[in-house]
Amino acid sequence: MQSFYAESFEREMGCTETEWLGWLPAAIGANSYELNAQGANVRIGSGLLALRWHTGEPRVIALMRMPRLHVSFSFQGLDDAQRLLFMKRFDLYMQRGGG
Repeated sequence: MQSFYAESFEREMGCTETEWLGWLPAAIGANSYELNAQGANVRIGSGLLALRWHTGEPRVIALMRMPRLHVSFSFQGLDDAQRLLFMKRFDLYMQRGGG
């Protein structure tokens, strides 16, 4: 888990848009959000997180095909500590593992 999150950054997620949208409400917790075309605005206290995404070509490794979703995060009106607090929960809920 990271100890710092910049105001803006991008990630590549190994999921479909449908999966992402299914996980999003739990990941943002009690914060309200508004979906729009290929994105969402999440109200965090008096600040905002603008999420934008688009589907990428699947990652192919031998016979395995993994979906890719490119997601950009842009925080406004949140300091370092507020971003860290939000993202700790967000990352925990978006984390997927196997075994």
